Amino acid sequence: MAALAGVVSAGVVLAIAELIGAFFTARATPLFALGSTFIDFTPPPLKDFAIATFGTNDKAALFVGMGLTIAVLACVLGIVAYRKWALGVLGVLFMGAVIVACVLTRAGVGPLNAIPSIVGTIAGLLVLRRLMVPLWGLKPWPEAPADRAADAGDHLGSAVAASVGTSRRRFFAAAGITAVAAGIAATGGRLLSAARSNVAQARDALRLPSPAKAAAPVPAGVQSPVEGVFPWLTPNSDFYRIDTALSVPEINVNDWELRVHGMVEQEVTLNFQDLLDADLIESHVTLTCVSNPVGGKLAGNAKWLGLPIREVLAKAKPKEGADMVLSKSIDGFSASTPLEVLQDDRDAMLAIGMNGEPLPVEHGYPVRMVVPGLYGFVSATKWVVELEVTRFADAKAYWTERGWSERGPIKTMARVDVPKSFAKFPPGKVAVGGTAWAQTRGITKVEVQIDDGEWAEATLSDEASTITWRQWSYEWDATPGIHYVKARATDGTGEVQTEKRADPVPDGASGWPSVMVTVE
Repeated sequence: MAALAGVVSAGVVLAIAELIGAFFTARATPLFALGSTFIDFTPPPLKDFAIATFGTNDKAALFVGMGLTIAVLACVLGIVAYRKWALGVLGVLFMGAVIVACVLTRAGVGPLNAIPSIVGTIAGLLVLRRLMVPLWGLKPWPEAPADRAADAGDHLGSAVAASVGTSRRRFFAAAGITAVAAGIAATGGRLLSAARSNVAQARDALRLPSPAKAAAPVPAGVQSPVEGVFPWLTPNSDFYRIDTALSVPEINVNDWELRVHGMVEQEVTLNFQDLLDADLIESHVTLTCVSNPVGGKLAGNAKWLGLPIREVLAKAKPKEGADMVLSKSIDGFSASTPLEVLQDDRDAMLAIGMNGEPLPVEHGYPVRMVVPGLYGFVSATKWVVELEVTRFADAKAYWTERGWSERGPIKTMARVDVPKSFAKFPPGKVAVGGTAWAQTRGITKVEVQIDDGEWAEATLSDEASTITWRQWSYEWDATPGIHYVKARATDGTGEVQTEKRADPVPDGASGWPSVMVTVE
């Protein structure tokens, strides 16, 4: 029961902070602050394991893990408070201090944003005290606080035994009522926060301007004829999302600004209306996450609308010696992008539209970076608010500080979409299909190998451009047995996808994808 009291009290801390946090930034609530801090200090191997295991559900898995950890710690604190109240108080205050520290170290969070966590900690401490009183009435040893006498009486014999039933009922009644109240408070906080936010409504009301330069027409034959191959154009709802934001930043377009500074002759500041009034371009671009394993699904292709970054940099006039742009998100994330990549003709842009509609909030609304040819960890900054022109020797980005490479050119990669791993089917003609990418270089060939046989050339679907992925198909005359289907791609420079296996850290995975199937 003491452990249960600790869990209920911890729930009160989180619920009260959630409720009060509705009047502050979402990053001021304990769960998001703790989770974000955990992400910041996560070693790359553990991050890769989480993404490889849970994919785009990595954040949900983190919340589940945090919930279990908090529950265990709360049980311990409950037992400690039951045995030694002073130690329990110190434990609760220490945990509260940790939460406050996590909140205050978030980007864009001021001292006042510690209020929800402070109030929540005090409320949790009061609830813990209230739940301990009937429990202290159940134990006769003299270490219990003096005020135990108010519940247990001065005589420890029959008087204590007679009060056991009453004390238990009081405890469970108090715990139950408190738990229900905490649930209502947490739900109310989320609903209140949603009601106070008008970002979703503003996004829905936004009408994107027509591009000055429309996307090139897409050839009719870009989609692989093999049923089950991923769509050539990835719907927004299916586009992968890998980032460090547990709480998706909600930015009012009227408040958004982009500051371009550093090694420039002229600092430049843009607001959202400046983007709407500019000559925007439209382009199909395939994005790929550096954490994508061989054969993985952390890649997507969309039609983006935005302002070329080269035009913004032209206004700022980078100084001689600059070789990198450190882009920063409102949530504290940063990415290091080679300066020349943002100045060439590859259509790197400040995107405001995705597949014909405003950016989804979770994909960077109102503005994000889209840079063809580079992994997202060095280019695809969402909720971007700052571009600092600098040098690789002078500044480090978020993931570079954690052991990843400074530059992240995307490697040539093929993926087998059909058949799926461990599929079973009868002998005969089997359709094999998939996707390949080598952004800015293009795909000129895909080959398929069955087991250790000869490589056979697959049929390529039409190519939209060198900055989008390209699909392929192959007909296999399958024979009975267990088989391995492999694929490899050749890019526009003649480079063949390497067989050498490499983990995502520090600059992307490599190797040939292999799918095991059974023909019977």
